[in-house]
Amino acid sequence: MASVVLRGGRVIDPASDLDAVQDVLIEGGAIAAVGDGLEGHTVVDVSGSIVGPGFIDLHSHVHTIAGQRLQALDGVTTALDLEAGLMPVAKAYAAAAAEGRPLNYGFSASWGGARGQVLAGVPADADFGTALALLADEEWQRSSTAQELAAWLELLRGELADGALGIGILMGYAPRTDPAEMVAVAQLAVEAGTPTYTHVRELVESDPTTPIDGSTEIAVVAGETGAHMHHCHVNSTSRRHIDRVLTTLADAQARGARVSVEAYPYGAGSTGIGAFFLAPERLPAWGLTPHSLVVVPTGERIASEQRLRELRETEPGLPVIVEFLDETVDADRALLQRALEFPGAIVASDAMPVFFPDGAMESRDWPLPPGGQTHPRTAGTYSKALRMMVGSGAWTWPEAFRRCSWLPAQVLSFAPAAQDKGHLGVGADADVVVLDPDALTDRATYADPTQPSAGVRHLLVNGEFVVRDGALVPDAYPGKGLRASPR
Repeated sequence: MASVVLRGGRVIDPASDLDAVQDVLIEGGAIAAVGDGLEGHTVVDVSGSIVGPGFIDLHSHVHTIAGQRLQALDGVTTALDLEAGLMPVAKAYAAAAAEGRPLNYGFSASWGGARGQVLAGVPADADFGTALALLADEEWQRSSTAQELAAWLELLRGELADGALGIGILMGYAPRTDPAEMVAVAQLAVEAGTPTYTHVRELVESDPTTPIDGSTEIAVVAGETGAHMHHCHVNSTSRRHIDRVLTTLADAQARGARVSVEAYPYGAGSTGIGAFFLAPERLPAWGLTPHSLVVVPTGERIASEQRLRELRETEPGLPVIVEFLDETVDADRALLQRALEFPGAIVASDAMPVFFPDGAMESRDWPLPPGGQTHPRTAGTYSKALRMMVGSGAWTWPEAFRRCSWLPAQVLSFAPAAQDKGHLGVGADADVVVLDPDALTDRATYADPTQPSAGVRHLLVNGEFVVRDGALVPDAYPGKGLRASPR
């Protein structure tokens, strides 16, 4: 692999606090040197740009070349599905490697997949569509018997032995389960030396009958077991209760609990229409109506409770947009900003696949075929977060790279392969983004969600250009599987 010098950019390394105009030398897929007057086979003038470690997305469900290309143009070099995971992970890693990926990829052990297999008899096939459909299956949403609990814990243990990057827990989709099961999963994580990543169950403000408040559960279980527990998309599960939730988590951290937090800068989420919390009788607890849901592939806004029940019955895995905050309202935008301002909050996208008119979720064509639909967070999360936070003065550029690159790598620090991610130290993986700070912005909207972000001048993954001079390199597939050490 020919050496590359990125010359004369503002180099920001959140690991070393470097913030200076220097050159970056890349050789053999790694950072070879950072300094002045460096020489290499290819020299790229990046003066006026910001050079930093590529963004690490801990929460991406795209699992496709098409989706990863949109994320590449948003500055992402590593896209991991840790909230849901895929099962079996060996099959997920093998499929991604065989198909090729522009970005690095990885998966957690799927709590939902393991419980679905044991409690509902649904074989895990490492397919995202199967996982979406499973969400509506009431059988896997119940509490486990002692024998069932032991069986699915053993499945998770096997996935961790195969190199899964922790345990992804979709508790919000089975929110009436016995809280003792969460403790058991956390104890397994401690035993394995790995984190958990949780979509929390209902908040007490939304459901006073919940077995335990979802965010409090994270804080309590982390404190009791010593597990590192990562709170996924705190913005969407907290909604208008974000201030109380953040106080709960801050208090837990102050007491020494290993709790980390992520957020994304949108007032709408996306999930399968069969999700527990989208049942018509559950929507008022979120302050929603059927009209708050939009079908992703067709753009249909759900007009009635009868239509919602029909789609939940006939197409439980159908992806929908869920409008929980109004981004045109100042007070709601302020809630999103407070989630991102929380000390140590990590940016993560919850990116979804692109759904094409012919029913496919994949395409190697670039530009993407017309008519593709998804959530705009797939294409715009990082550019939008930086526009909001750096643009408002809430973050400096070094702080932005700390939250988008360095802190996500620290969540993964239990995995030796992650220790060379998220920084620009000599020997680090050459996952590098070059940004034009004046041009960087998101362009994806709910009406046009596959518009790529602008302002990423170059993006290298393992030392190979995936974006060059602002354009995607369509034959670049340098992504590698990021995996924990097999046990």
